[in-house]
Amino acid sequence: MKIDKNKVVSMTYELQVDGQIVDRATIEKPLDYIQGTNMLIPGLEAVVNGLQQGDTFNCSIPPEEGYGQHDSSMVFDIPKDSFMYEGKIREDLIELGRFIPMLNSQGDVCYGMIKEIKETAVTMDFNPPMAGKTLNFTGKIIAVREATDKELTEGLHGEFLPQEGHQCKCGHHNSEGGCCHGEGHSEGGCCHGEGHSEGGCCHHHDNENGCCHS
Repeated sequence: MKIDKNKVVSMTYELQVDGQIVDRATIEKPLDYIQGTNMLIPGLEAVVNGLQQGDTFNCSIPPEEGYGQHDSSMVFDIPKDSFMYEGKIREDLIELGRFIPMLNSQGDVCYGMIKEIKETAVTMDFNPPMAGKTLNFTGKIIAVREATDKELTEGLHGEFLPQEGHQCKCGHHNSEGGCCHGEGHSEGGCCHGEGHSEGGCCHHHDNENGCCHS
């Protein structure tokens, strides 16, 4: 069976960025998703389309087909008093490189990375961490099957069900700056249905509404 729209795909992969292995999915814990439902970045979804069980792939995904170019307008200063809790600034949260959840004007939760700490403000970057990066994948298709009606309605892991609050519109989903559903996997890596990574790179993203501050 070949991969096309509404097929459930399981795969292993290794992802290299800037010469470093930043994420992988193994045979014990493969990536699984439904093809054609915007759960992968467009470039990777296009590469695996038409493959079948046992096929391998080796590809480089440019930023335009991954997480886009880095957008300087998504980097801005936020007053330190935005981190106030019970009358005190949460200095313990303000660390370089840390992902912090913030709210935009629509009430969406977005994750930004702290790039600089100033006297009265914090510079935060709300670009996906892999923005501007070329993503180099090698992998193998482990299984392909038809999705059930329930899976098409609810998702493999319930990702299509209504969520509490709002989802981020800046390339991230879920906790700790990550982009997936479920358990969480590796920092700066790739993503699949069980939840890989802090700000990873495999799920489709949408920057139309931008992010974000409190």
